[in-house]
Amino acid sequence: MSIPYPESPCNPSATFVHGAAHSRFYQRLHRRYEADLLLLPPGVPRWPSMEQAYDALRARGCDTGTALRVLRQLVMERLIQMDCEAQAPLADITSAVTELAELALDRACQHARQELDERHGAPRGPDGQPVQLWIIGMGKLGARELNVSSDIDLIYVYEHDGETAGTNDGRGRISNHEYFARAVKAIYSLVGDTTEHGFVFRVDLALRPNGNSGPPSVSLSALEEYLQLHGREWERFAWLKSRVVAPRDCIASPEVQALRGVVLPFVFRRYLDYSVFDALRVLHRQIRDHAAKRSAGHPERANDVKLSRGGIREIEFTVQLLQVVRGGQFPELRRRPTLDALTRLSQAGLMPQETADALARAYVFLRRVEHRIQYLDDQQTHVLPTRDDDLAWVAHTMGYPDCCAFLHELDAHRELVAQEFDTLLGGAGKKQCNGGGCGGPRAAAAAPPEFDTLLEQLPPGFRERVAEWRNHPRVAGLRDEARARLFRLVQRTAQWLKEGRVTEEAALRLANWLEPLLRRESYLALLLERPSVHEQLLHLLGAAKWPARYLLQHPGVIDELVGDSLLAERFVVEDFERELTVRLASLKSTGEDDDETLLNLLRRAQHAETFRTLARDVERRITVEQVADDLSALADSVLRITAQWCWSRLKTRHRESPQFAIIGYGKLGGKELGYGSDLDIVFVFDDDDERAPEVYAAFVRKLINWLTVKTGEGDLYEIDTALRPNGSSGLLVTSFDAYANYQQRRGSNTAWTWEHQAMTRARFVLGSAELQARFDAVREAVITSERDTLALRDEITTMRERVRSAHPVRDGQFDVKHSPGGMVDVEFALQYLVLSYSAAHPELRENRGNITLLKLAEQVGLLPPGIGQAAADAYRTLRRVQHVARLDEAPTQVTPPALQAERDAVLALWLAVFGAGMGLKSHS
Repeated sequence: MSIPYPESPCNPSATFVHGAAHSRFYQRLHRRYEADLLLLPPGVPRWPSMEQAYDALRARGCDTGTALRVLRQLVMERLIQMDCEAQAPLADITSAVTELAELALDRACQHARQELDERHGAPRGPDGQPVQLWIIGMGKLGARELNVSSDIDLIYVYEHDGETAGTNDGRGRISNHEYFARAVKAIYSLVGDTTEHGFVFRVDLALRPNGNSGPPSVSLSALEEYLQLHGREWERFAWLKSRVVAPRDCIASPEVQALRGVVLPFVFRRYLDYSVFDALRVLHRQIRDHAAKRSAGHPERANDVKLSRGGIREIEFTVQLLQVVRGGQFPELRRRPTLDALTRLSQAGLMPQETADALARAYVFLRRVEHRIQYLDDQQTHVLPTRDDDLAWVAHTMGYPDCCAFLHELDAHRELVAQEFDTLLGGAGKKQCNGGGCGGPRAAAAAPPEFDTLLEQLPPGFRERVAEWRNHPRVAGLRDEARARLFRLVQRTAQWLKEGRVTEEAALRLANWLEPLLRRESYLALLLERPSVHEQLLHLLGAAKWPARYLLQHPGVIDELVGDSLLAERFVVEDFERELTVRLASLKSTGEDDDETLLNLLRRAQHAETFRTLARDVERRITVEQVADDLSALADSVLRITAQWCWSRLKTRHRESPQFAIIGYGKLGGKELGYGSDLDIVFVFDDDDERAPEVYAAFVRKLINWLTVKTGEGDLYEIDTALRPNGSSGLLVTSFDAYANYQQRRGSNTAWTWEHQAMTRARFVLGSAELQARFDAVREAVITSERDTLALRDEITTMRERVRSAHPVRDGQFDVKHSPGGMVDVEFALQYLVLSYSAAHPELRENRGNITLLKLAEQVGLLPPGIGQAAADAYRTLRRVQHVARLDEAPTQVTPPALQAERDAVLALWLAVFGAGMGLKSHS
């Protein structure tokens, strides 16, 4: 559907004055201020050149207000010329207007405060300290993208309550509140009043706390209280672009961080926040209604390039909505300028690149049109002109031969913007947004049912569970809007139950999942906004008990259901580490990179990736082996990132990069990690510095703490270091030479056979290439050492018997891991083969996983034909059975004859390896 242009003139013969001179505003400026134009140096006006012109005007005798007004006229004359004749980039124009506003506010604030200080003394805080005034620019001023006839949205905040110092004779004291109210009035007079030289900027204070009914300036504590208790959703969009713009000397002061600490938590939530969708719908509807009323009887006003359908405001809303929804988790999205934010959104995968590019082109086009409209008469309007010559001039200065070609291009841009915006808020149109933004099809907006009516619509089991909410304090404590969302979700779930799309078990688990999270209303909003997320959540909850428990422990991971890529691909180490690096850089840029924030960032990232793997697993998109590979790669990556961050924050570090390594054993070493697996780790260092033992001990303690400490986001991994030299009585971190000597049995302190068994599954996880080569050499030397095979057989079968005794199995049951013929038998048999024969068969030396090693052992003749392959197939099946059972938190024991073929295959392997001698008693 194209956007109509009522009575749009398209007269190619329209006559106009080419260049800037067609602008009536330009003509007035040129006539009046021609003699002053040389005060502004050539080129695009910037702060230094504007400051130079301002100082020259002051030197001529102009007062502050007059000098600022004349400066504004000079800057506007220059911008019209550079934009319309030299085709200056949009960024040059908007940054020039922004810097003009900053300069004007800075000078006006200095002037106002100087006069007030002379009459009342300077304002003081509770400890007698000077009190700063911050002029906060909102909207386009905050984003440094002011248009040429823009008003400036301001909020005035002062640092502390108190009173002024008074004059030298002790008179004139007033409260800080009154002082800054007078300062605001004086600043407005200098900037906003219209005189014979016009105005500098129209000033709007309507965005301040409590709007036009609130005080002109507020203390920082009052602002914090307002945002926490009374701040509305739409105000989060206003504060998104907020920035201290004046006075200039306090912009970079440490005290401004206190203001940022108040604003950031209000604008951005820790979790994906869909509660803003309704707020934006209401705000946008009000704007459109206002525009419709304004254009009633005046059809030409419907062609507003800012407020009409497909206009600038819809681009801004599209960008800001995605920023507010995701900005709590993605600090790199917190960019004020619209074009910068579009780039970040596409880089974060929240919008297709082609969509971001198209919206950026539309934004630049519409902003340039907006400027030309305003150049005509210096009016704060965004409506296309209706005069033939004016419209033809706009088209010509935009580079079009006539207004028909121009209007066609304008129509194409606005239609694209309108479709993207409608899709984002759940209207018709093709879905464009990836992973995080789109509202998608909305639930019906009908009024929610009353509680009793709702219960009547539910199946018996689900009804009984929901009925428990009748007197539940969390449900009673919900806002009416949140309770309505909850009831609509239950209603939709019941409908899907009737249609057979979800199971009753899933519905019951959803109720269990929702109940403790009701105070986090953003989850209710997300599920209601995105029926696809609601349905996928139900599917995961109904699939098994462990996913349901994981979702309850880490509810924030449902954010991952929003994206389209959840099931599309496997874990990619490079993407994971790149994203965390970008997040860290963003946090550093905003001063938020404290330990607690980074701990939570690591946990959220690890939980999200674990959940993605879990979802692919439940959907049978990946095999059990692929699950283990991805979880192991994730653990490696988390260890690598955590070690980097911990070392960089270690106060006692003595070098830029640690000479340090992590060696993984057990499931980590064999790349067979499961959900919730511990990490068996040994830490070593290779550093001759005399401080090394102490430094690396502190480093490892810090590293283990970062991995295991529980924060509000949970923990990462349990760490087991029992396999280090001398076990729990040994040093937490060992020099590499001491580790190598211990493993190779040099000296009196040497490894036991069971430690060499563990070495068969050891793997270098983290460290330099040089250290890895040395570790690989030690490992190969250990597993290829000459051994008495009979003694080794005795030791391994004895150890197997101890493990079996520690994990008794009920009579008549077969445990897939610990029973004779189970997975542990395969692992012990392979360890014996590797330690006994890898010296003669190099194929067995590499840590390639049990299934691969079984096949290789058969290929080199260490196992009879078919035995290795059958045992490998059996081991794969037993792992799958164990995996599925653990997902549903079910026993890993079955009743024979279940898995009898697999058990027989493993027992045949045991017999082939160990013969009819020792160790067979427990395997009979």
